[in-house]
This record gives sequence, structure tokens and C-alpha cells, in this order.
Amino acid sequence: MEEFLAKVAEVNGVIYNFVWVTIGIVLLLGAGVICTIVTKGFQFAHFGHWVKETIGSIFTDKSVTDESDKHNISQFQALCTALSATVGTGNISGTATAIVFGGPGAIFWMWVAAILGMMTNYSENVLGIFYRRKNEFGEWCGGAMYYLKDGLGAKKGCKWIGVILAVLFSIFCLFASFGIGNLSQMNSIAVNLDSAFGIPNWITGAVFVIIAGLVIVGGLKRIAAVTERIVPFMVILYLAGTIAIFIANIEMVGAVFASIFQNAFGIDAVAGGFAGIVMKEVITWGCKRGVFSNEAGLGSSVMVHSCSNVKEPVKQGMWGIFEVFVDTLIVCTLTAVAVLSSGVVDLTTGQIIASGVTEASALVGASFETLFGGFGKYFIAVAIMLFAFSTVLGWSVYGTKAWEYLFGTKSTIIYKIIFVSAVFIGPMLHSSLAWDISDTFNGLMMIPNLIGVIVLCPIVYKITQNYVDRRIKGKDVKPMLSVFKEINDENSEEIMK
Repeated sequence: MEEFLAKVAEVNGVIYNFVWVTIGIVLLLGAGVICTIVTKGFQFAHFGHWVKETIGSIFTDKSVTDESDKHNISQFQALCTALSATVGTGNISGTATAIVFGGPGAIFWMWVAAILGMMTNYSENVLGIFYRRKNEFGEWCGGAMYYLKDGLGAKKGCKWIGVILAVLFSIFCLFASFGIGNLSQMNSIAVNLDSAFGIPNWITGAVFVIIAGLVIVGGLKRIAAVTERIVPFMVILYLAGTIAIFIANIEMVGAVFASIFQNAFGIDAVAGGFAGIVMKEVITWGCKRGVFSNEAGLGSSVMVHSCSNVKEPVKQGMWGIFEVFVDTLIVCTLTAVAVLSSGVVDLTTGQIIASGVTEASALVGASFETLFGGFGKYFIAVAIMLFAFSTVLGWSVYGTKAWEYLFGTKSTIIYKIIFVSAVFIGPMLHSSLAWDISDTFNGLMMIPNLIGVIVLCPIVYKITQNYVDRRIKGKDVKPMLSVFKEINDENSEEIMK
């Protein structure tokens, strides 16, 4: 078994270096810049509008939480299911890992990736709604595979390129669902439950196989019903803990942010002539952990956002902005401040200095212990369990949609059985290998998706401008809601009522 895992690690290392070091970061940041320019800085220019139309609309617009559609989910359920997949160990263990291996400056690059990623995620969701269609059961189906095939594929001479990239994206998504969405999450749950409560890994795997089976086999409606209840509770509870640590160490805040900005540009390494190497590592760790956390650019969350009962592509796009904002700029930032201010790592290098801590994944628990004592590690163990398991549920939806695209709707039960079975394997893997595999499949999935997003940016621009003209400037123009005329006309009549 050790020999096999060593071979897997070797092969994974080659692919990983190509995906992340050679092209991944440039493609990821480049797409974010292009999407921001094309939408005229929508995340900045219309900040108040998208806040009002997302979190603000929960309290004023009943359609946002309407669950009456028996085939599809509400906008709020789509957000919670997407957040269940994004707000996971990437926010806790992933943030700590970025600090240890990339230094405190990695957090700065997580912010950069998130600010630009807001519009990448926005564009994915806009395209997802615009190119979606219904399956034989009356459920909405959308995602990168559809806008690659029908959007990119509609460009002159690009028919087969679109088809091939759509299939590749779906294949990579299937593998990613087992990496980022299963193995690494279950591994984090097992490591923390063993550390806090002494629960053997195999017991953790066995228990969660049963729980996952009961929820996942029930389909999207059941998953959405569970995540709608878990996500708000777990986010609020976790944020309360990190804010308490922030307040307790308020005198360290200046030093914390100084270390983030100084380390972000390799200032401490300039004298030694290693600034270029340091910068490369800091940016790589910050960006890849950022995308692991918020998934902007992967084309993953659009698959569940496309299942909502929303009519306006831009409306769901704005939920995508909010998703990245909460995930990285709030949750990851507060996690980083908790770790950096509590004295468990060196502020200059990010190296672990907490006594008895050997893995980055245990750092957040150690930072909570500095304030809450022995209760801290139990709190984090339970938080990671909720965060990670909700991620497993969210990614099971993505994998199911990819399987459905490749093999048809009726065969998705096969995928669900395989996915649930894999829940038992994650706790048995070595932590670093589980994360490395996840990073690789994230990158592979990202490449075809971002190619599609970049090529289809002119469509995103037209849809966004159409929305701004109608909803913000009050102009009388025909809505752009779907590439399919019959869907566009039907939805236009409903939103014009």
C-alpha cells in the first residue's frame, strides 16, 4: 500500500506542477481581471445593490426562499448548498496551511484571488443560468459543461472544442468531487476527531458513510434542506469564536496585518536575494488555498446555483459574489487573524511554534485553546466536522451533475453509491496526500472552465449591461434571460408582471 501511495504522490506531483506552477495562477488571476473589467467593476460599482439583492432580499423578497417548486430549489437553498461546499476545511485547515507553507503573506493573495474571484464566480453563475435547460425530470441543469458546449461550441470553428472541453470538465469534476469534496474533507474530520476525542479513523469513516448515504441518496432537495439548516448555524457559531479571539488579542492586530503585507511581497527576503522565490511560493499558496476555499474559477458552485428557481442570470450571479465575499473575505480572514494573533505561529515566517502541534490542520484548534482552554480543541473538532461534512454534501451535488452530463440522469444512483462508499476511505489517507490530490484536480477542473468563461465574457457583458439598464437605470429594454428563446420569452413575461 505504501508503494502504491508513493507512486500516486509522484504522478500527482508532475500534474500538480504543470497545472498550478506553469499556467494555473496566471489563468486564475487573469480571468478575474478580465471579468472585473468586462463588468466595469460590478463588485465595487454596485456594492450596495448586490448586497441588497442577496442577503438583504432574504427579509424582503419571498421568492428568494420560496420552496414550492417540487423539482428545483430556492435561491437561498442554492446559496446554502453552494456555501456548504465552499465553507469547509479550506477556511480552517486550508487557511492555516497557507500560512505555514506560504507565510502570512499568503493571506494577502487569498484576498486578491477572492476580490477578482467574485467576478469570476459571478460570470460563471450568469453563464450557468443563461445556458441551462431542464432534464427529463423537470429539474434545471446548468454548469460549465453546458456553456462550454452551447456557448463556446457555438463560436465559428469551435463546435468540437466546446464538446471536448465540456467532457473534460465533467471528467475532472467527477475526480475533484472525490478530492476536494470527499477525501480531504473526511480526512480533516477524522484527524480532528481523533485528536480531540480519540475516535479511531475507521469508526469516523463508518459512521459518516451511513449519515452521508441517508442524505445524498435522497437527492438535491434533501441535501438543500439539510444544508439550509446547517450552514447559517455553523458559520455564525464559528465566526463568534474567531471574533472572540480577535477581541482578546486586539493589541496584536497591527502586527498581524503588518506581517501579512510585508510577507506578501517578500520584503523580508529581499536582503537575502530570495525575493523572487518567496513571492512565487506566497502567491501560489495564497491563490490555490483561496480557490480551494471559495472555488471561484472552478465552475463548481454554478452547478447548484443553476438549479435555483431564479429567472434573472445576474441575480444568481450576485449570489455568487456574496458567496465568495462571505467565504474568503470574512471567514478566512477571521481564521487567519485568530491564528496569527494567538501566538501559535511565527509572525515573520508563519512556522508553527505552538507546543505539541505538528500539523497545520491543528493550528486553528491551538489558537482557540489559547482563549478557551481545553474546550477550544473540542470546539474546532466539532466545527470542522460540520464544515467538512456539509462540503461533502455540496460536492456530491456537483459530482452528480457531472455524471448526469456524461452518462444520463437515470444512472446517477451509481455515482451516489460510489461517492458515499468513498467517505470511508478519506479518514485512512495521509493528510498531505489527500490535500495534494485535491489541489491537482481543482486545477485540472479550473482550466477548461476558465477558457469558457474568458471566451464568453462578451456574453457576460451584454447580460450585465442589459440588467443594469433595466433594473438600475430603469430603461425599457427586453430582458436577456436565456439563450433559448422559449425559456427567455416565458421568464420575461414572469419578471415583467
